[in-house]
Amino acid sequence: MATTADFRNGMVIELEGQILRIVEFQHVKPGKGGAFVRTKLKNVETGAVIERTFRSGEKVDEVRLERSEAQYLYSDGEMLHFMDLEHFDQFAIAAERVGEARLYLKENEKVQIQLRGGHPFLVEVPTHVQLAVAHTEPGMRGDTAQGATKP
Repeated sequence: MATTADFRNGMVIELEGQILRIVEFQHVKPGKGGAFVRTKLKNVETGAVIERTFRSGEKVDEVRLERSEAQYLYSDGEMLHFMDLEHFDQFAIAAERVGEARLYLKENEKVQIQLRGGHPFLVEVPTHVQLAVAHTEPGMRGDTAQGATKP
């Protein structure tokens, strides 16, 4: 059990039978009344974001996750395929579960996998990625504050 004082971004909790990840939280101390914590929670299964307010000191069930390092192999559209770097097992995670972070994955890149009960549950992409811009439209006159090249 964790209290609202233990909340941090990325923490995974179980609430009303749903597995939720804390996206954002804010401790609020109003001038009148008790303190509370305003949170934005993302449902890990569906991707829906809900807002929920907890009283200060309220207890919630924290989901314990193990961390493991894996290598991103490839995507087949619906599933992202990874290889566990410790046991060299290959596994797939639904692309919806990874969300927009999948756009920043490069093949053969190392990522952190969070396991629940020995099964892959969440993927953490690196905080910094180096990508190349494949194509961009040329600058047109009036688009920039400085001089631009002609198309």
